[in-house]
Amino acid sequence: MADIKAADVATLRKQTGAGMMDCKVALVEANGDFNAAIDVLRKKGQKVAAKRADRNASEGVAITRINSDSTAGIAIVLACETDFVAKNDSFKNLAGQFADIALNHTNKDSFMLSDFGGITVADKLIEQTGVIGEKLDISSFERVEANYVGSYTHGVKIAVLVGLNNSVDNTDVLAKDLAMQVASMGATTLSYKDFDDEFVANETEARIAVIEKDNIELGRLGKTLKNVPKYISMSQLTDEVMSEAKSEIEAQLQSEGKPEQIWDKIVPGKMDRFISDNTTLDQEQCLLDQNFIKDESKSVADYISSYGDVNVSSFKRVSLG
Repeated sequence: MADIKAADVATLRKQTGAGMMDCKVALVEANGDFNAAIDVLRKKGQKVAAKRADRNASEGVAITRINSDSTAGIAIVLACETDFVAKNDSFKNLAGQFADIALNHTNKDSFMLSDFGGITVADKLIEQTGVIGEKLDISSFERVEANYVGSYTHGVKIAVLVGLNNSVDNTDVLAKDLAMQVASMGATTLSYKDFDDEFVANETEARIAVIEKDNIELGRLGKTLKNVPKYISMSQLTDEVMSEAKSEIEAQLQSEGKPEQIWDKIVPGKMDRFISDNTTLDQEQCLLDQNFIKDESKSVADYISSYGDVNVSSFKRVSLG
């Protein structure tokens, strides 16, 4: 049997992250051959990975990296099974190492095949599955390239990239504020103008059905019924719809006996309320159309315009689960 030196065990541990005893056993099995010992540990990882393939890896670390001139960034999630592992410093360091490599790649496939200390990223995941004893996965990979790219990470749960088409004064502040907006409010698209008509129609029908079902129960309990909107997106509020809404508001004011000379002070507010009540989809999913979280009196689009000639070119959000 080969003489297994403590220095070899320590070197293998440093390279693989495996425990001291696992490293010693691997070296013994490999008769002292360092590279063969790495294969032993990798095969162990493959066995563990196969056994845990159907496990839910819903914990982990969301992390970003931005290049030196802030023109490209990546956001990834290194997922594991338990919060206990996710909080471990060595796991966080591993996520950071993966992110450093990911920054040099444009897609997940290329990243997974890239080098990590002589093996691929995919093989490193398998190796570390054996070390940690939990399923590991790169569950999300997103990249943004733009004239300026900023980011925000909410703890280790959510990571966001925002690309701007131009650099202006305090671009970094604007990009971070927008990334925080996306992290907090979960926008999925830039504007209601990006919606497909069929999607909006189907979503409207579904939401109305849910509210009407809720109202049946609320009515049975004698509680106040929810408002059933006709529309859910600005894309549906045509000039004709807006004109009809204004006419209905004016008719209501007339029936209430409000003097016509004060209507111009009342109608704008009611029209704003009509828009708010009938654009819930936009508020949920469209970044530019959401209320700005730091000042809800203005939209995100209004906040961006205060910086001058700059627009959002793209954004990406990754999260655990």
